[in-house]
Amino acid sequence: MSSSLQVEVDRFMDGLRSNNPHQPEFQQAVHEVCESVMPLVLDDERFRHAKILERMAEPDRIITFRVCWEDDRGDVHVNRAFRVQFNNSIGPYKGGLRFHPTVNKSVLKFLGFEQVFKNALTGLPMGGAKGGANFDPKGKSDREVMRFCHALMTELHRHIGEDTDIPAGDIGVGAREIGYLFGQYKRCENRFVGTMTGKGLTFGGSLVRKEATGYGTVYFAQHMLARRGDGLHGKNVVISGSGNVAIYAAEKAIELGGKVIALSDSGGFVHDADGVNAEKLAFVKELKEERRGRIREYCDRYPNAKFHAGVAPWGVPCEVALPCATQNELDADAAKTLIGNGVLAVSEGANMPSTAEAVTVFRDNRVLFGPGKAANAGGVAVSGLEQSQNSLRLAWGREEVDQRLQGIMTEIHETCVQHGQDGDHVDYVTGANRAGFVKVAEAMLSYGVM
Repeated sequence: MSSSLQVEVDRFMDGLRSNNPHQPEFQQAVHEVCESVMPLVLDDERFRHAKILERMAEPDRIITFRVCWEDDRGDVHVNRAFRVQFNNSIGPYKGGLRFHPTVNKSVLKFLGFEQVFKNALTGLPMGGAKGGANFDPKGKSDREVMRFCHALMTELHRHIGEDTDIPAGDIGVGAREIGYLFGQYKRCENRFVGTMTGKGLTFGGSLVRKEATGYGTVYFAQHMLARRGDGLHGKNVVISGSGNVAIYAAEKAIELGGKVIALSDSGGFVHDADGVNAEKLAFVKELKEERRGRIREYCDRYPNAKFHAGVAPWGVPCEVALPCATQNELDADAAKTLIGNGVLAVSEGANMPSTAEAVTVFRDNRVLFGPGKAANAGGVAVSGLEQSQNSLRLAWGREEVDQRLQGIMTEIHETCVQHGQDGDHVDYVTGANRAGFVKVAEAMLSYGVM
């Protein structure tokens, strides 16, 4: 980066940090985009005059409210909930709800900001938003989770709608929580409309929705490798996480001929040198989706596998790494270890799972690196397809939805190549950021100053 360009990036970021102190996740997300798009801003007087980047980095609004609920003993609890409606220039706000003790304004602003670009890359008419609460569903009974979800939606319903803001699931918000949330929305509004996505198939959900983020992450990795005349077949694949995204990333990687050798959760990771096959993955699905168990139990069933407590799986040699757990789980040291062990491609299934330093290491070493806003866009893409099915009052078959998902991921990859090509190398981070920025910026310019 030239010195003059660095000066402009530093100037912008100084202002953003001043306006958003103590928000490191949000600052990190904006800084990555700013570095990529600043040349476009400096080259286009329209963007500079209209302060497009400054406006894009400021949410339209943030709704904060308390959620009061009773546990099974009758004790009252108070949690804090948020909805960050970031930008609706190309469509209604769209983004998940996260239930986790770490949820705060910085995390949700980073997620909402990323969502703006991710949704733009899908080609579907969706703006960006994110929300959630500092509620931990782990260890809670179904009734306790239900009471919390009903209490949250009693307030949230007034701020969302099928043409306004369409929430979905995220960490801590799966099929159970979506059912409770949508049920309360329907009760409060007395309407049955597609205001939430990720719904059950019996009440307006889409086939392939739960698989979509994991599948899309693998489709993107396959596209990156194919551009080099390679593919997943025969590659060792290490995956962090063992939740929804990781499970279906593993499923698709196995289907495409990859050998999945590691999965993890917050307690550590399992290394299965024999490979996770369909039978073993079925056990993981039952363990995680039905019993909400811990990944270490995998080794009780399959004793040839080894459990490593308290560490991430990035020390396991592999050609393909799929970080699918949470933000900033893969640091620079882990990136260097992966490179030293021969990694060829990294495709992010989670939102910003690689630290800024790790991303720099991957990019400097010309590792194929698919950033989350491109590589994990499959989930929101099928959420958009669910919206379309709800609006049309019909349901597409599994094959049709999967074909549409594959088509969207192909287009996202080609868009990243178009905007990120540098000689024979593609910088997918730059490509994703610039493509999303240009689409949203042009829409914002069309509306004037607002």
